[in-house]
Amino acid sequence: MSRKPPQPGPLANRMQLTEEGRLRHLLTIEGLSRNLVNEILDTAESFAAMHDQGVKKLPLLRGKTVMNLFFEPSTRTRTTFELAAKRLSADVLNLNISTSATTKGESLLDTLHNLEAMDTDMFIVRHAQSGAAHFIARHAAPHVSVLNAGDGSHAHPTQALLDMFTIRRHKKDFTKLKVAIVGDVLHSRVARSQIHALNLLNTGEIRVIGPRTLLPADGENLGVHIFHDIHAGLEGVDVVIMLRLQKERMAGAFLPSEHEYFQRYGLTPERLRRAQPDAIVMHPGPANRGVEIDSQVADGPQSVILSQVTYGIAVRMAVMSMCMGARVTEASA
Repeated sequence: MSRKPPQPGPLANRMQLTEEGRLRHLLTIEGLSRNLVNEILDTAESFAAMHDQGVKKLPLLRGKTVMNLFFEPSTRTRTTFELAAKRLSADVLNLNISTSATTKGESLLDTLHNLEAMDTDMFIVRHAQSGAAHFIARHAAPHVSVLNAGDGSHAHPTQALLDMFTIRRHKKDFTKLKVAIVGDVLHSRVARSQIHALNLLNTGEIRVIGPRTLLPADGENLGVHIFHDIHAGLEGVDVVIMLRLQKERMAGAFLPSEHEYFQRYGLTPERLRRAQPDAIVMHPGPANRGVEIDSQVADGPQSVILSQVTYGIAVRMAVMSMCMGARVTEASA
């Protein structure tokens, strides 16, 4: 990879769509239309409905090869992508980065072209560097789709889409909702993608809550209301999204201690009572109990954290099938 990878911008955003406006890659929520996001959610709904009916496998990607290229460790995200591909009948390979050619001196582009020569149809990419998925998509062969499974602190679009899917299933109309995102927004690729998606879906009010050290300086330019007091921020909200502390991306002392962070910003049953009585609690995981969220809340009746994981498979099936040009209606024809 070049020393200065391309940063996402308008040109990169257009790159993920075909000339007809169809999804070719999924690199970021930015640049997508509201109609296209709703189409992804509707397609995911059809897959979720099939799962509810006991139909777990479809032939939409039969004969296609999907490669998981995870340059960062992940269990939940990689597994749900793998399950989604297998439920669409694709062949799936998980590249072991710790023993891959890139650790032996081969460039990322050389590795990419060698994998393409094995008739790969889709790369799922997670990388610590922002813009890595864009870089790979820019150099991928025309028949190959690239899905961003998280790049640096930039974007995690499928996580944001599954979060929108979860909210829609529980709350229906985004325009009437107050949504609070709590925690380390500054380092979170999930939060950035969530905010773009919530704005795109015309959400009534988006709040971000956290200490000044963990919120972006230009937060209000993102179309959100900023709160440093969690009690005021949670007042009357319909959805509470807790974020993991991204300690691996903190280059300095952003927090006095995890204990103090929990004392000031951890979601406890007492604090949750400030939200609407039917508010749902979400977390993209992995959740640090006693740091970001109390176990009584994480396991409580308002938590939909495990539903997020389940819905993630349907949403990733939708994105994969749409990128590959396979339609759900074709399967039922």
